[in-house]
Order: sequence, then C-alpha cells, then structure tokens
Amino acid sequence: MTGSHTLTVENLELGYGGRTVVESLDLAVPPGKITTIVGANACGKSTLLRSMSRLLSPRSGHVLLDGKDVHRLPAKKLARTLGLLPQSPIAPEGIVVADLVGRGRHPHQRVLSRWSREDDAAVAEALAATDTTELAERSVDELSGGQRQRVWIAMALAQQTDLLLLDEPTTFLDVSHQVEVLDLLTDLNRTRGTTIVMVLHDLNLAARYADYLVAMADRRVYAEGDPAEVLTSDNVRTVFGLESRIIPDPISGKPLVLPLGRHHVLDDVLT
Repeated sequence: MTGSHTLTVENLELGYGGRTVVESLDLAVPPGKITTIVGANACGKSTLLRSMSRLLSPRSGHVLLDGKDVHRLPAKKLARTLGLLPQSPIAPEGIVVADLVGRGRHPHQRVLSRWSREDDAAVAEALAATDTTELAERSVDELSGGQRQRVWIAMALAQQTDLLLLDEPTTFLDVSHQVEVLDLLTDLNRTRGTTIVMVLHDLNLAARYADYLVAMADRRVYAEGDPAEVLTSDNVRTVFGLESRIIPDPISGKPLVLPLGRHHVLDDVLT
C-alpha cells in the first residue's frame, strides 16, 4: 500500500576519506508525507540522501526500509520501492528524452520481459506531468538546464515508487517552473500517498510545501517537526547564521522567513 513504507535512520555516521560529514544522526521519515531537509551548505543534506538510497555506505549506524537494512535488500526490490533524483545526474551521451525517462521503468521489468503498455503509459504520464512531452524525441544533450531537470524528474516519476528522494529538484528552474514542480510533487503525494523527501535551499519554498521540516546543523538533525515549530528566528540564526524575522505566509499560512541584512539589523538595534 502506498504511503505505508517506513524509512528510518539510526545513529548514522557518514563521511568521505578522513572527513566526517554526518554523525549521531537519527531520523524517522513520516510515511505518506512530504519531508523537506534544509541547512547551510556542506552540512550533510545531500550526503544523508545518498545514504538513504544506499549510494553511500555508512561508517556506522543503519538506514532501515520497513525495518530492514537497505544495504541488505536486493537492488531491484529496493528500486521498486525507493527512487532517487540526485544532484546533477549525468545522462548517457546522445540519449533522447523518451529513452531516458523510460529507464525509470527498469526496476519493474523482469529478465527477458518485453516493454509493456503499462510502461508506455507510465512514461507518457511522467512526460505530461513535467510538461516535457514535446521534448520526447530530442536529445538530452540539446536541452537547457531547466528542461533537462524536468526530464530527470520525469524519469523519477516513471519509476512509480512509493518513496521518492529528491536532491534539489528545483535546481536550474526559473520561479514558475520551481512552483510547478513542487505543485506536481504535492499532487503526487496527495493523490498516490507517495512519501517524498527532498532537499531544498529555499527556506520559504521548503516551509510552504513541507508537512515535516528537518533542519541540519553540526553534522546532525538540529530541529525537526512542523515548519512553524522549526522555522524560528533562533533556529534560523543557529542553522544559517542569519538574522531574520518570521511572519505567516499570506498564501499558505506557513512561516515566511524575512532575512535581515546588516543595515536592517543595525536599524533594529537603534530603534
């Protein structure tokens, strides 16, 4: 059943070479919800997502899908349940859009099985949802950064997993397409119950679209919960080193972060 899978992280330590990026990190992703992860650059957000999808093995601790270590699950079984859109993915040279999106169907195909009507339908639906149908026969190499990003998202959607991890899915997109993509992911969550975990840089978009917000600092989860509980002036100062005021978003009612520059901070002090 969609939305019924659990994804948890227990006492995780991650690193590259001699550098520790994540340590003593615990997180339980709420099933069937949209979770967004925020934090300063190099705080370990992308590294955490890589480990949750088993692209990076932990030094210690565990990532558990339905209580089972993801590193012990058969690769194809994991890929039918959990999908990942990493940062800056690389497409095979010369591949056309429809073929790239079709690769999202590989986990659903068995040895010697033929391409099915269900595969065609899933690819067509993913292309339509990301407004890339007209690009289907074009080479991915010819696309703009924004078009290419929407095609990668289409491939992730074609995989039709119950859990979807996205690392900066709005990268390279203009404002209108950022909102379209996040609306699309919200629709996917609301209609199918897909559990979505995404890393976002934009605090206000993260707050608007999140059911559950996770703020990382000092190599671990610093605060988590409802966006209104996590996005406080004190937390923004600690996590981002930024002075701010928090007001209700007039559209969503979620917290809206108003950064204060040096001059505004000085004005506050003087008045």
